[in-house]
Amino acid sequence: MNGRWSVRVAALALAPLLAGCSARSASDTGSSGRDGDVPTHASSPSAIDPSAQPLPDGVSFTQSVRTLGDGSPVRTSVLTVAQDAAVDVEGVHGASVATTDTVRELARRAGAVAAVNGTFFDSDSVRYKGDPLGLYMSRGTLLSEAAGGRTALILPGPGERPRITELRSATHVTSSDGSRAVVDGTDRVPGRIVGCGGVGGDRLAGTGALTTDPLPGRICEDSDEIVDFPAPWGTATPHAGTGSVEAVLDARSTVTGVRSPAGGVVPDGGRTLVGIGSGADWLRAHARPGRTLTVSSVLTDAHGVRVDVNRASVFGAGPALVRSGRIWINAAMNGVSEGAVRTRSPRTVAGVRADGTLLLVVFDGRRPGVSEGVTLPEAADCLRSLGAVDALNLDGGGSSTMVVRDRVRNSPSDPGRTDDRRQRKVSNAIAVIPRKGR
Repeated sequence: MNGRWSVRVAALALAPLLAGCSARSASDTGSSGRDGDVPTHASSPSAIDPSAQPLPDGVSFTQSVRTLGDGSPVRTSVLTVAQDAAVDVEGVHGASVATTDTVRELARRAGAVAAVNGTFFDSDSVRYKGDPLGLYMSRGTLLSEAAGGRTALILPGPGERPRITELRSATHVTSSDGSRAVVDGTDRVPGRIVGCGGVGGDRLAGTGALTTDPLPGRICEDSDEIVDFPAPWGTATPHAGTGSVEAVLDARSTVTGVRSPAGGVVPDGGRTLVGIGSGADWLRAHARPGRTLTVSSVLTDAHGVRVDVNRASVFGAGPALVRSGRIWINAAMNGVSEGAVRTRSPRTVAGVRADGTLLLVVFDGRRPGVSEGVTLPEAADCLRSLGAVDALNLDGGGSSTMVVRDRVRNSPSDPGRTDDRRQRKVSNAIAVIPRKGR
């Protein structure tokens, strides 16, 4: 595996001269009816308007209009979270991983003081629009498998330093009879891998070509799979066709039933495993009622080193933008085209400073003359100017949203008369949640 990585890690090492990013104003220039900075301290915070209340110590929010290298403006919203801030930063999603909601609603449900949108997701799905594309973990629970080693943001837990690196996931299921099998996916339609990058046996839809590479916007297929559905999936599992098998497990991992074809309720606190093809054959043979099926997952970095994610939230996205203080855009490894790299769009990005401070940044776009959006090199240059030594790209476009103190603070690009109504429903969010008792 390491040799394969060394061949594929071809990145764009771009000098800052390619994209200027200077702050023109530290005020809320260009806004309509919005506040400027939210203070970290206030003598008499409002008990009525949450947006007037101060942010916790170690958390700050600012906005500015920055000037790009060709003179174009871009409205930039910046949320900083110190490593020792009295908050938890974690992944949040709706009542079901399979559904979507606005960043504002996700923040409200989590009791967050601030949030931005997180991973890419299967917005074209008819039934499961919230299905994350690529790696997503919340509080140490894997809710979507990695896509071919794409770049990810690791939020390890209270007081620990955030990390940005390339990650792969490997999941297995072991029966109490001693047999073990690969689990191909988590919380997705069996046999359908949106964005490709699966663990093996995947074929590109339309051509049948074998591939393990991440290919955003493409669909791969695999007729022999086991897919895990933990309880947070939150809705009925997909009907996987004639011959499919679904093992139903309780909270102790004991098989309480087997149904065929697959498709049904996931028990509270439990999970189900859906098999098709050879995956269905394995479940028929080893998922007998009364037996236990133990599901275990491991995340490894680009060097094959296991990453401790026991309490972590992890957001797979990419590409990387900054690595060790230099602009470094590993577009090819993340399956991102040169055209996408060079297109100005609304963007949500994350960075980490040398002192462990987390940066969550939203660039507004698609507003000619007001806020043009940024290319990935321009985003990288802006992150470096904010002090980031590592950074990556998250989901963007119409998904890009920042909420602070229950207010949408940027201007999302989807249609709507107000910023709140322009919010796109998304799969998940990075939420900043005050720690109880602090």
